Amino acid sequence: MIPSPLQAVFRILRLGGPALLFLVAAMGLAHGQTAPAHADYQRARYDPIHFKPAIDKATNTQCLACHAEVLEASVRNESTAGAKASQSKAWYQQVSTYQGEQDTFHRRHMSTAYAKQVMNLQCNTCHQGNDPRDEATGTSASNQNHRLTLRKMASAETTCLMCHGTMNSEIMGLPEPWPKSKVTFQNNCLLCHAGIRTNRHNVNYLNAAEIEKAGSKNADVCYGCHGARPWYRISFPFARNKWEGMAPDVPDWAKNRPTTSEPRFLSSTHLQGTAK
Repeated sequence: MIPSPLQAVFRILRLGGPALLFLVAAMGLAHGQTAPAHADYQRARYDPIHFKPAIDKATNTQCLACHAEVLEASVRNESTAGAKASQSKAWYQQVSTYQGEQDTFHRRHMSTAYAKQVMNLQCNTCHQGNDPRDEATGTSASNQNHRLTLRKMASAETTCLMCHGTMNSEIMGLPEPWPKSKVTFQNNCLLCHAGIRTNRHNVNYLNAAEIEKAGSKNADVCYGCHGARPWYRISFPFARNKWEGMAPDVPDWAKNRPTTSEPRFLSSTHLQGTAK
């Protein structure tokens, strides 16, 4: 039996403050209202900017209005165990393209000199919204059509692996992994790639021209993102965007791959914000 509106109100009242807060936030979200500048934490969590479709057009300025601390320098000089940062090499410092001292995650991707040179990452390149209640796809009536990564703010499978997957040297036809093969290829990725997959890096989160320019001088520019800094032991199935001279036959390993990059990575929408 469907309860009357009055019965529904009494049920919510019996649940207490959290249910009331959720109801108020959900009503505001449904009507497209934005949380006030000084809203409390719980109301801010349910601000429409954290959900589809508003997050697709969110600029860095809007995100950093509340999350400015992610770009603040805050690396410890020494760990709690006594290891000094100046005497240690982090995994991301193992290639020559990394300059300077260790830095924080977001600063390495958005505000360092190298990040600004070769990348154009926006907050919503990686952060595509989440459900604060359970952060899982299809488990609530308000989140049936949008894919979420279980209990995570960003998807490693669809974003991180694009630059932090392992190099698939077997598919590339290398006799051995790049660290051992690079001498054979004069430590120059463009020795082959000047004529293979020549339609590269044309996505809105990278500065294609600068990557190509820097890569022609230092192979670590290429290898740094294509194998030198892997988070996982799997490679990313990059889209096979057509290039001039591309063979008409699709190899077996590429038959299930997309033929174009994700639309959101080709849209100018994600270029609205700028990292300071």
